[in-house]
Amino acid sequence: MEEQNTTSWQYKIKSFFQESVRVLKVTKKPDAIEFRTIVKVSGLGILIIGLIGFVVQMIKLLFF
Repeated sequence: MEEQNTTSWQYKIKSFFQESVRVLKVTKKPDAIEFRTIVKVSGLGILIIGLIGFVVQMIKLLFF
């Protein structure tokens, strides 16, 4: 029984590393335009979430 558990976690680790290598082979470095787009969208998302948090905080301070 102990040998089966050892084999099981060894298989899981080996499988994880194989999958990680496969993903790294598929990925590519973004070009400049793609990178700028990602930065803009991420910044806009952060701004929107911050604005929502600010509005909720103001409502909380005014009414509660």
